[in-house]
Amino acid sequence: MKKIVEFVVILDNGVRKRHRHEVEKGRVLSFMVQLEVFVEGEWKPVIRYDSSHEFAHVDLFTLDGKQEKVALDLSFGSALTLADRDINENWEEYVEKFLKGGWPR
Repeated sequence: MKKIVEFVVILDNGVRKRHRHEVEKGRVLSFMVQLEVFVEGEWKPVIRYDSSHEFAHVDLFTLDGKQEKVALDLSFGSALTLADRDINENWEEYVEKFLKGGWPR
């Protein structure tokens, strides 16, 4: 049976991490982990790891909505672990870069 896990973690005032993954028999079928900042009256993505388009990748966003996609040569499970760890450890730096227009890498 498939299980969907979804939650939001408030990291700071106006900063949150959204997490969603679907798993079946211990195997990650899909995932999305996104760092968001509340700016200009709306939540905007800063960095998003996900499995859309049928491959693991990370999307880097600019404040004006431009985006760069970087493929990850990882299984969905490994990419999900990386995503959570990366955002948990680096969210402050990512938010600062985003607000200063520093994306993409």
